[in-house]
Order: sequence, then C-alpha cells, then structure tokens
Amino acid sequence: MTESMPKIKIMKGATPDLSAATYQIFDESHTIGNALRWMLMKNPKVEFCGYSVPHPSENLIQLRIQMYDELSSLTALLDALGNLDSLCETVDDAYRTSLASGDYERWAEKS
Repeated sequence: MTESMPKIKIMKGATPDLSAATYQIFDESHTIGNALRWMLMKNPKVEFCGYSVPHPSENLIQLRIQMYDELSSLTALLDALGNLDSLCETVDDAYRTSLASGDYERWAEKS
C-alpha cells in the first residue's frame, strides 16, 4: 500500500503558538493560492499573508500567515478555507439558477 500524503503541512520555523507559520499545501497552484491569500487578508486579525510556488516542477504552494495578538494562523487558515468554500457554493448556486432560467443570449456558430 502507498502512504497517503497530507494535504497541508506546517513547515519548520513556526512559532509555538502558530501566530506565524508557513504552510505547504500540496496539489494546488496559483488558482487557490491567490484566492486563499485574498480571503485571509480580509480578516482584520491577519497581519501578513503571502504565497509562493517554490518551483514549477513542485506540485505545491507555500502560504505564509502572520497574525496580530498571538492568535493562531491555523485557525485563520481553516476559517478562510471554509469562507472560500461558502463563496464558491454561492457563486455556483447563482450560476445554476441563472442557467436554469434560460434568460441569456444564445448564438449559433456559422460553419
């Protein structure tokens, strides 16, 4: 059997209270990195957040989060992931509702 790889890993150098930490998120790219950074920066308790793709051949992103008042960056990350999931569900619901209404422009491609 193959060992399963964790989706998120906390890198060495994190503060003991996780108020500042760098996370590796596997099998992800700029698409979620930028959206997650945006969602984290909306949180007023987040002092800094940035992400990078270490090398194009590595299938991961690194996300650095620093918090004010020694709050947990892991809690902020989990909240941001939940908020991003809710946002995606809202957009998906609105799209499907609009599509089901049939009230959109149609065009036929000419050969």
